[in-house]
Amino acid sequence: MELSSLDKAELHVHLEGSVTPETLQEIEPKLSLEEIRSHYRYENFLGFLQSYKWVNLHLKAPEHFGLITRRLLEDLARQGVRYAEVNVSAGVVLWRGMELGPVFDAIALAAQEGPIPVRFIFDAVRQFGLEHVWSVARAAVGLKDRGVVGFGVGGDEAGGPVEQFREVFDYARANGLRLAPHAGETVGPASVWAALECGAERIGHGIRSIEDPVLVAHLRDRNIPLEVSISSNVCTGAVGSLKEHPVRRLYDAGVPIILNTDDPPMFHTTLIKEYEIARDEFGFGEADLRTVAENGFRFAFGPVPGFPFNS
Repeated sequence: MELSSLDKAELHVHLEGSVTPETLQEIEPKLSLEEIRSHYRYENFLGFLQSYKWVNLHLKAPEHFGLITRRLLEDLARQGVRYAEVNVSAGVVLWRGMELGPVFDAIALAAQEGPIPVRFIFDAVRQFGLEHVWSVARAAVGLKDRGVVGFGVGGDEAGGPVEQFREVFDYARANGLRLAPHAGETVGPASVWAALECGAERIGHGIRSIEDPVLVAHLRDRNIPLEVSISSNVCTGAVGSLKEHPVRRLYDAGVPIILNTDDPPMFHTTLIKEYEIARDEFGFGEADLRTVAENGFRFAFGPVPGFPFNS
């Protein structure tokens, strides 16, 4: 099967984490490619967060966000992606003291002119605290008529347990947003359970669920998908090695799996490469890969034209 011709959806990719070194040099010509690439290398998850922060700090104007949006959507379209839900680090924008309105205007305009349908999930930084998370949720609700369909929290799981944001999730859901927090990436199954208790409809990563058979059965029986990013989990040390990744065991247990890239250039991957890894390293056959691809549409938060199995 030619993977580039397989219709796919990308539901877990961070806009700011999609910036290639070449695009960042275009934005900041004083930086050499060698220097930029050195910041795309790290030794663990906290090191990755510092790299992600460094890239963000070089996005200084709305037009920079418009440019990276265009580049991301063009790249996804070349890979056979027909629909995307893009995580926007609205929390980082606010933390930096930037005006979110003009930044999102540039993102939305680029998306409107882009080659594929796209919706947005606003991501808060959990370790920045409760008031910060509230500010991102309110901003997401204020922009829900402009393509913002979801709300989540990312960052350091240990530094911001999801259960402390229960009321924020209740507010977001009551105001029409869908919920997709990161959980069970670097912290164990208790983090996933807490996210589910907060109303999560999809789990970002969730790979540590494999450690709790009761949780695995719950995800299967309730049809709750995991947004799995294999290369990301290896690069950040969330798993010890590629062969230890639980994607096949989760899939075989009946948990709905969606393959994603997370922050593709920072993890040296593409969505096609993630499908290749599933095929070549974990024995996913053609029927399996088609099921995984359809899951991307089935569990999308926004309506996907032309894909009737989208709920």
